[in-house]
Amino acid sequence: MKCIVVVNCGSSSVKVDVFDVLAQENPWSGAVERVGTDKAVLKTHVGDVKAERALGLTDHGGAVQTILAEIKAAGFEVSAIGHRVVHGGTRFADSVVITDDVIAAITDCVPLAPLHNPPNLKGIAATRAALPGVSQVAVFDTAFHQTIPEEAWRYAIPRELADKDGLRRYGFHGTSHRYVTARAASFFARPVQTLRLVTMHLGNGSSACAVDGGKSVDVTMGMTPLEGLVMGTRSGDVDPAIVLHLARELGIDEAETLLNKSSGLLGLSGLSHDMRDLLKAADEGNAAAAMAVKVFTRRARKAVGALASAMGGLDAIVFTGGIGENSSRVRAEICDGLRVVGALLHERKNLATSSAERDLSTMDSRTRILVIPTDEERAIADDVKRLLLTTAAP
Repeated sequence: MKCIVVVNCGSSSVKVDVFDVLAQENPWSGAVERVGTDKAVLKTHVGDVKAERALGLTDHGGAVQTILAEIKAAGFEVSAIGHRVVHGGTRFADSVVITDDVIAAITDCVPLAPLHNPPNLKGIAATRAALPGVSQVAVFDTAFHQTIPEEAWRYAIPRELADKDGLRRYGFHGTSHRYVTARAASFFARPVQTLRLVTMHLGNGSSACAVDGGKSVDVTMGMTPLEGLVMGTRSGDVDPAIVLHLARELGIDEAETLLNKSSGLLGLSGLSHDMRDLLKAADEGNAAAAMAVKVFTRRARKAVGALASAMGGLDAIVFTGGIGENSSRVRAEICDGLRVVGALLHERKNLATSSAERDLSTMDSRTRILVIPTDEERAIADDVKRLLLTTAAP
């Protein structure tokens, strides 16, 4: 069976999904975790069957070769590959076929995403080496947000310095926001050009996006994924003077680590970065966990109001991501108070457990409240099909 392979390389993991060339079925998925250590492990998921085996010491190249060998052994022939790339700067407003020039441009963006673009580049290099005749596509987290107007992306710092160093809002989670936007239009059976949406990608990383007529016009994340909403371990918005204070007290590297890896829900609670743990602890009387949840939901609720005002109105709020899709309590706390934008949550619908796309609004809610499961891997496969395999057949 010919297939599209979707690769997501992180600093210590390589995740891969296999789709048919129509980007509809996802029959195989796998991941190598703890890359770069002697405890690397391969996990595969085929249908209802999950398997795991130790690999020993392996780097990104070895991890990719191992996964590709597993895919071949499973009877798949790789027709094309899509890569998640976190940062594309201002150059890429869409996914692109990977060339040497594209790789150079991704490399130029490394200073903007030093934790993310290097492993993305390692994944591209490894798959090119293993399958030199197979065309590949880069799908950028930042691309969807290139339609944001200058007054939304420009920071109020000296223009010359900002322009020289690329200090501006780029936004992230673009593939997810784009995917659920298209699904929302399909759900309503309306042209996307007629909709004003606030899409809420809530998980360990969280962001909210104003989508007007199918285009991103504002987003909570900024030059990096650190800005904006409270996240699992990232602080989100803080007074810049706090950053300066931390840098003086701890040093720049330690301050950066604290804001990215020790803050957010983890820092607020002192317990966990996982919302499920915090909700359970809050129910058991843990005041710090309860406050962490309140800070998270309040910040998200404020973002909905701000983004709705940026568009001059709102047709629907879309919840997605691990928390947005699965936590009825978090959705309820965010929607509490959003009557001001016409959003009224139906309590029974919200409490019902489902993995389907669904409307949680009351009958008289002027602004609809949707839950739409995101599928960034499928969105990447769709882009590969669009750019490389439009006429392909299984």
